[in-house]
Amino acid sequence: MKRSSNPFHPDLQRAARFMPNVTVTRSVLAVMRFLTRLLPTPRVPENVAVEDVRVPGPTGALPVRVRTYRPRTVQGPTPALLWIHGGGYVLGRPEMDELLCVDFARELGILVVSVDYRLAPEHPFPAPLEDCYAALRWLFAQAGALGVLPERIAIGGASAGGGLTAALAQLAHDREEVRPAFQLLVYPMLDDRTTTRTDLDGTSHRGWNQGSNVFGWRAYLGREPAGAQVPTHAVPARREDLSGLPPAWLGVGTCDLFHDEDLAYARRLEAADVPCDVVVVPGAFHGFDVIARGAGVTRDFRGAYTAALRRALFPAPGVAELAKSS
Repeated sequence: MKRSSNPFHPDLQRAARFMPNVTVTRSVLAVMRFLTRLLPTPRVPENVAVEDVRVPGPTGALPVRVRTYRPRTVQGPTPALLWIHGGGYVLGRPEMDELLCVDFARELGILVVSVDYRLAPEHPFPAPLEDCYAALRWLFAQAGALGVLPERIAIGGASAGGGLTAALAQLAHDREEVRPAFQLLVYPMLDDRTTTRTDLDGTSHRGWNQGSNVFGWRAYLGREPAGAQVPTHAVPARREDLSGLPPAWLGVGTCDLFHDEDLAYARRLEAADVPCDVVVVPGAFHGFDVIARGAGVTRDFRGAYTAALRRALFPAPGVAELAKSS
């Protein structure tokens, strides 16, 4: 298919022009991690309480740090969101999404819990996913003490965090201990088989390219990606049966490396009778909402998934009763 000479959304053309096309390698990762630690933590408004909590980790592992965001003005039990940051399974920490988590807490009046999961390649699958599951179990177990409505706990994440969210929904379904009400998938990293595609020229990819994708999946899986078999729950898109999973919202840009795999997963959710709202942003590259936080297209995108969370966590009375009876 012939590409336009400028495929990017008008709001994103300047950002796309000046973004360096960096491929993540071990040496590049070390530099990126160092620079991430130097980033200042954004100032949190006084009407949101932020706290770091150590929660019980997976069996035989250390406790998991979670960072909680609670609006001070909200009284009584509230819904909650377990948020999982991105970073290609190899990079990141909760503080990188501080502004977003604060926005969720303030705009929706909910408790937000952001997970500081272990990172590959030092901690390949299943460590990152098990850390997220441990945080989710803690959130359900402590719902009463936290002032959380256990039937209204959503899970969500962006990029690799979106991939972990999808995997977490599958894992929770299979273990039958906790049941998230909703999954928010923001340009999720779902399918290691994308690493073998040779039809992607990469000219419109920003933020995450095919070389970085190979590195990330290799680090997370502890083996070459796209092999004949992968461990259960390691690659969300490899799961054959998607029935019974929580309702979902999925958003991705047309210039995102994950565009095709994301839409394929959304179609399969719908085919399995799992409701999945899809938003495709023309001319948006990977991570555009972080790079161009103030752009109109970013405001629209974040408005769309915030509205989806609101509908899921604050259903109309008739919808809520129907959900309980199903």
